[in-house]
Amino acid sequence: MTKTILILEDDKIVNRLISEHIERMGYATHAAYTWAEADQYLTYHEPELVLMDVRLPDANGMDLLSQLTTEQTVIVITAYGSVKDAVKAMQAGVEDYLTKPISLDELEIVVKRTLENVTMRAEHQFCMQRMQARESKKLMIGNSPAMQEVHNLIDAVAGTDMTVLIQGESGVGKELVAKTVHERSNRSKRNFVAVDCCTLPEKLFESELFGHERGAFTGADRQKKGLIEGAEGGSLFLDEIGEIELAVQAKLLRVIESGMFRRVGGTRDLRANVRIVAATNCDLEIASREGSFRSDLYYRLSAYIITVPPLRERREDIPGLVEHFVCNRDFSRRINTTVSRSAMRALLAYNWPGNVRELKNAIERAIILSRQTRKIRPEHLAPTLTSMESEDSLTLAFDHEPSLTEVEAKYLQLLLTKYSGHRSLIAKRLGVSERNIYRMIDKHRLKS
Repeated sequence: MTKTILILEDDKIVNRLISEHIERMGYATHAAYTWAEADQYLTYHEPELVLMDVRLPDANGMDLLSQLTTEQTVIVITAYGSVKDAVKAMQAGVEDYLTKPISLDELEIVVKRTLENVTMRAEHQFCMQRMQARESKKLMIGNSPAMQEVHNLIDAVAGTDMTVLIQGESGVGKELVAKTVHERSNRSKRNFVAVDCCTLPEKLFESELFGHERGAFTGADRQKKGLIEGAEGGSLFLDEIGEIELAVQAKLLRVIESGMFRRVGGTRDLRANVRIVAATNCDLEIASREGSFRSDLYYRLSAYIITVPPLRERREDIPGLVEHFVCNRDFSRRINTTVSRSAMRALLAYNWPGNVRELKNAIERAIILSRQTRKIRPEHLAPTLTSMESEDSLTLAFDHEPSLTEVEAKYLQLLLTKYSGHRSLIAKRLGVSERNIYRMIDKHRLKS
């Protein structure tokens, strides 16, 4: 994409001459003759460079430099040059200071050099950020008060072997919190084993978790150790624990209370030297009252709860998260990607129903769409940012009288599209469990 240069010069003839020469260099230009015009343009546009005269009809440019250079790359042009003003301008952060009459050849050299220097600085900063990101062991991004509270809760419990329940909406980063608990504990040098309780088939879940003995069921031709034994000495993370069947909940409760378990088909009690960390996006207290979750297991898990706030309640963390996602993307044909101020405003204004996971997907998509410009702009984010802000109503259209199965499949596909495949949100809208959503998707062979 062609770079744009804003030319702020009240002399229309000089402005036109500079504009024509800059355009012959291959750049786009925008002319402004007053500070009011320039300020209006900068509100909605982000030029790569500003060439400005400091004596303007409606403002003293020298007084504006400190503010302007925090967001723009500036070259000063003046007919009233002095050493004092030149020093003041450079201290304010301008790239160069030219006096009239301007040599167009000199202007061309200065403009090219300035834009090349800006690119080099951005690339150096990007490389340094990449190095820092690789060296950092920090898993959780964000310094908001809400996240500080999460860190405080983690620090308080990490050094113990207490069972922890992590609550929060889908996509807030519950697994990262669990990993952080593990990394800050005395078990950090041993395994961290994560189990997605939604994706494991019900009939195999118990075998996967506890293991099985040879001959325990058809096809069990050898002994198999379960995930509990795989996490020996470390931490076992049970994601979406609310989806576990009641029979398995009873066996899990025994593990937590006594530290003992048996493989499927086994008769020997085995000791489980693991720390249980569980996570859920549903209200287990309500589930326990309704009978879909064991109340004794809930009381055991709820002894220590860490609630992860949704992204909309910690918007101040969004810039840091965006920087992290941009710096950790590895595109061989790219050196640097930046986020425009207007795009950042859009990111901060959005409610992020899919939380950090949705933000990560949005940034990765935007990087791909902005590959020619190296700058993420609002148009690269628009499809994602508007997907959840569309009309609340859904229309089901058929060219025939549909069956109940067809209506169910059509409605589910519309919800999958509307909510970007976030199964937990769809489950809440439909009033069913997340596991049922997986079943319905498989039943109708839908794309999520």
